[in-house]
Amino acid sequence: MLHGERLQLQTWDEYDGIKTAVVGLLSGGMSGFSLLHSDTGGFDAAAFDKIPVIARSKELLMRWMELNAFTVIFRTHDGLVPEISAQIDTDKETLSHLARFGQVYKSLAAYRKTLVDQAAKVGYPVVRHLVLHYPDDPNVYNLRYQFMLGPDFLVAPVLDKGVKTVQLYLPAGEWIHLWTGAKFNSKQGKWIGVSAPLGKPGVFFRDGAVFGEQLVTQLKALDVL
Repeated sequence: MLHGERLQLQTWDEYDGIKTAVVGLLSGGMSGFSLLHSDTGGFDAAAFDKIPVIARSKELLMRWMELNAFTVIFRTHDGLVPEISAQIDTDKETLSHLARFGQVYKSLAAYRKTLVDQAAKVGYPVVRHLVLHYPDDPNVYNLRYQFMLGPDFLVAPVLDKGVKTVQLYLPAGEWIHLWTGAKFNSKQGKWIGVSAPLGKPGVFFRDGAVFGEQLVTQLKALDVL
């Protein structure tokens, strides 16, 4: 079992920002790294003469929280230049958002343990490219910005500034939208658009998945849903 970490820029971009956190999870998992994560909010920041050149916004930090709650490790980081970047305690909204997705992460603990056990025994990555579960679906091969958490959850995080919807591909099967309970029948696989305001990234689970139903029950009890 291999563990790895990447140090992203505190940006939205596809070169070393939040988007590459997802690409790193997918490519690393396919390369034999079973346990991968990124610093929540990114790490690398820069300023010249006290003028921020690269520094995360509050929105970027909050979207990164949403992403990492569905990975192996949910770890925040002050970043390389803390004073120029949004932090988890910037205001009540950031603290509330952290608490919300901390509850999501905690509620996935039992499921995540089964995935880590698999990683230890046979090397399966915890976060997986869809091709590992749908090798006969040609539409999944070029997917870069959505992933499976084990076999039961599909996650499409928001990775662009100001965006409140996500486009994602649902492989064949019956899927349930975590935040609304809406059911989607994807007979042969299909693209859909789904509302994804702050606090509700694109997350689905297989209809009938025990851990999916358990997550819904726990989040309702915690008043997260």
